Amino acid sequence: MQPKTSPSVAPGTAPGAVDAMLKRERDRFLQANPTSAKLGEQAKPHWNRGVPMHWMLDWSTPFPLFAREAKGATLTDVDGHAYDDFCLGDTGSMFGHSPEPVVQAIVEQSRRGLTYMLSTEDVPEVGRLLSEMFGLPYWQVATTATDANRFVIRICRAITRRPKVLVFNGCYHGAVDDTFLALKDGKPVNRAGLMGQVYDLTQGTAIIEFNDLDTLERALAPGDVACILTEPALTNCGMVLPQPGYLDGMAALARKYGTLLVIDETHTISTGYGGYTRMHNLKPDFFTLGKPVAGGIPCSVFGSTAEMAERMRKAEQEAGPGYSGIGTTLSANALQLHCMRANLSEVMTPANYKHMLDLSERLARGVEGEIKRRNVPWHVSNVGARAEFVCTPDRPRNGAEAKAGMRPELELAVHLYLLNRGVLIAPFHNMTLVSPATSAAQVDHLVATVGACLDELKS
Repeated sequence: MQPKTSPSVAPGTAPGAVDAMLKRERDRFLQANPTSAKLGEQAKPHWNRGVPMHWMLDWSTPFPLFAREAKGATLTDVDGHAYDDFCLGDTGSMFGHSPEPVVQAIVEQSRRGLTYMLSTEDVPEVGRLLSEMFGLPYWQVATTATDANRFVIRICRAITRRPKVLVFNGCYHGAVDDTFLALKDGKPVNRAGLMGQVYDLTQGTAIIEFNDLDTLERALAPGDVACILTEPALTNCGMVLPQPGYLDGMAALARKYGTLLVIDETHTISTGYGGYTRMHNLKPDFFTLGKPVAGGIPCSVFGSTAEMAERMRKAEQEAGPGYSGIGTTLSANALQLHCMRANLSEVMTPANYKHMLDLSERLARGVEGEIKRRNVPWHVSNVGARAEFVCTPDRPRNGAEAKAGMRPELELAVHLYLLNRGVLIAPFHNMTLVSPATSAAQVDHLVATVGACLDELKS
């Protein structure tokens, strides 16, 4: 399947319907959110572009939406509007806002000190819980998934004495420089929009399309790739699912050419208890996970097999004393460990995952039904508790096809339509998450609102 060019009229919409919806919904938002508008103006003199982190401008709103509070799967803004929250902090609160066990852990640890650069009584139990849940015996803690991925890349290069990392077109691994590449006309290039990059990333990174074992083997054959860093399913360029046998084939090729396999589960932890790795019996050398692992407290982990842990020790001995570039002062602080213990033991449970997966299936099939009833050429994909409705008829097989299918203006219109009716989905594309706190009524509200949106777009 070749990537398609974007048509002038988005699939399933009447001519002019997207522009009309955007104007109508922006006007509605302007009228309904005076407090957010006022706070946005007050923020401009002291914050670059008026927000403390520029991603907050990526929503479809004409000015930033200011939140007041969130609990469970409901978020309330400063103008008093309540939203069924299917964004959940873009995965950071995937298990619900402020789960009670995590809240209690924050209270307990805040009274005892937040960070010591020393181990605490939680360390043995958190290590046991991580190993039990994900199947890898050895672990380290960092502060973000970006850090975890960056550190693992360094470790893989040290272990193998190879210079390159291999990633896939359309991937997302946080703000790791080595992963910010794309394919342009089939050639690797620094990704467009990458600010301040002064060296050619293609010298240290190979990039290929997902779901293509022949190309993967050709990339690994020279023997200079230290590791493959991949999500089990691509999730940040829309959703690209692995074709049957692809991940097993990838692992076999990695073993054949002495390349290490790193699975980044920061998004696909939605798959089920133990993530995609456990649900599909993957056997990575390293495993990384950030965002929701401590219930919303900034925290990430990376795990390894016993063999990799031993090779890490040898690489450290060979490198000699001195700062390795791996680790930060606030990594594995006491608050992270205490919250992670509560989250792993009381929130990320098989029972909670069952609730999430059942409701996400209800959401995915419900939206799919609304699409089919109106004969709209869109489709729905889901990985456990994460689901997306995509504004094209065909499921993409790789990053190029996913990019070709994106409809930014249409997605903005849909997001704003939903938001104005009390439904919050992720701002970057049509992604939804279901948490243990999400209710069937909230799912049904989202499904019905998508249906109403489709009716207006077809008018």
